[in-house]
Amino acid sequence: MADKPLTSRGTATRQRILDVATQEFAEHGIAGARVERIVAAARTNKAQLYGYFGSKEGLFDAVFSASLERIMTVVPIDAADLAGWAVRLYDEYLRRPDLIRLATWERLERRPAGHLVDDSNRLDDAKLRAIADAQAAGVVRDGEPFDLMAMVIAMSMAWSPVSNVYAASDQEALELHEQRRNLLRDSVQRVIAPSRGQGS
Repeated sequence: MADKPLTSRGTATRQRILDVATQEFAEHGIAGARVERIVAAARTNKAQLYGYFGSKEGLFDAVFSASLERIMTVVPIDAADLAGWAVRLYDEYLRRPDLIRLATWERLERRPAGHLVDDSNRLDDAKLRAIADAQAAGVVRDGEPFDLMAMVIAMSMAWSPVSNVYAASDQEALELHEQRRNLLRDSVQRVIAPSRGQGS
């Protein structure tokens, strides 16, 4: 079924399954998610779900892949303004905390060490090239582009659902979020600033 072109109705059903499954996996993880709840909320049946995705694990793979692509599309990197990129990531985590939870479940249940996805599925090539280009231009400090990217992303998640100190909510006062954005922006700028003599 997945190999055949989908009708408009089939496309809508598949998207409903993905939307419902995103919330189910974000809340319960891979092991705790229940196909019965997903198909009931998506107004479909197990046969269709398995036809589209093959298995519960295949469905999670599709959900997780879509979450990574969303981050890439909604918050594209700007290596000339990594501080601004970090702030935009902070805002996206406020809008879609489920995206961070999905990554957390992937880490907990599948990949306790190393990259979060297989090399063939990594979407960070463009980010790393952009950072390397910014380093060559002397606007970003020396260092492994991957490590710099990882550090900026980690800083952007300081108040996200993976924080062991405090998880922010979009229900909090706008002034509080603006204080965090300013702190995050300033902190990232200091971390990625080129050292004296770099690029000379």
